[in-house]
Amino acid sequence: MPGAKLPAAEIESVASLNLWTITVAVVLLLLAADLVLSRGSHEVRMREAVGWSVFYLLLPVGFGAYLWGVFGPTTALEFFTGYAVEKALSVDNLFVFMLLLSAFAVPAALARQVLLYGIIGALVLRAIFIALGAAALRSGTWAFLLFGVILMITAGKILRDALGGHKQEIDVSGMRSVRLLRRFVAVTGDYRGSRLIVREKGRLALTPLALAAAAVFTTDIVFAVDSVPAVYGVTSDPFLVFATNAFALLGLRALYFVLQSALTKLRHLNHGLSIILAFIGLKLILHWAHGIWTWVPQIPTLASLGVIVAVLTTVTITSLSAGRRAVGRAPVRTDGPAEPRLTDGPVGRAPGEAEAQ
Repeated sequence: MPGAKLPAAEIESVASLNLWTITVAVVLLLLAADLVLSRGSHEVRMREAVGWSVFYLLLPVGFGAYLWGVFGPTTALEFFTGYAVEKALSVDNLFVFMLLLSAFAVPAALARQVLLYGIIGALVLRAIFIALGAAALRSGTWAFLLFGVILMITAGKILRDALGGHKQEIDVSGMRSVRLLRRFVAVTGDYRGSRLIVREKGRLALTPLALAAAAVFTTDIVFAVDSVPAVYGVTSDPFLVFATNAFALLGLRALYFVLQSALTKLRHLNHGLSIILAFIGLKLILHWAHGIWTWVPQIPTLASLGVIVAVLTTVTITSLSAGRRAVGRAPVRTDGPAEPRLTDGPVGRAPGEAEAQ
């Protein structure tokens, strides 16, 4: 059967054990540096955020150049295409993070610490999902079909919400992670600097910062379900899948502070993401079908990169154009996201008062 040999070929990796070790060590080193720099609390200034953003953009460019020189243009092209997909999806992550930080009323000086916890959680979850994806590919070509269907369904939901004018809201009291933590652990009524756990009236209590970090980690699970299959649609090399995720996530925190005011202006971003996910889903389904019926065409990586760049450029232009038209029609009106609902949130009680269990 033509597709019988496909799984073994598709999970071959360009990376040796040494390259895996060095890459993971660099990622851990950068995270450790971030943790050290995040100790204490201070508000991130634009100059600082731009500097780190430039650094984290040059990092994957240099890594891609290395891949090009050592493994050739095909490997480098797969990396850059996967990175473009991950970076586009990460902007959507940032929008949800912005809503969470607002819903939990996280002080500006503590925002970068919450984001760092979220990024660490996302990396851990992506690593788990990448391993599961590789295992699925080893078990049979059906994994390509499954990933394709997942992305198609996700694309349809995103597009339906976008066309329906659905505004994302965060209801703190409705989040399962928050309800579970508040059921078993006391929660302080105010933030205690950068501390996650404090001793309150003789017993340990979580701070709202801990709840915010837990909520961000929970949303990471949802993003990992979409993100990992999307990159496997570009390359089936687990090393490249991990590298694209790692490089996209490492620069996420700095990018948040650079794009914070611009995120709400990208009103057509979800339209573009739905097109990209549907396109990659179709690519995966065609790839699965090609393994069974060789006459079924496949979409080359270079064409995928062209489509992704074209879609992102188009939605950026149309979003900015729509924003200018909206300002011209109603200067006092903003079309940003609705104010998050802070229903029964963790803050608002008297300072120092722990929540009764």
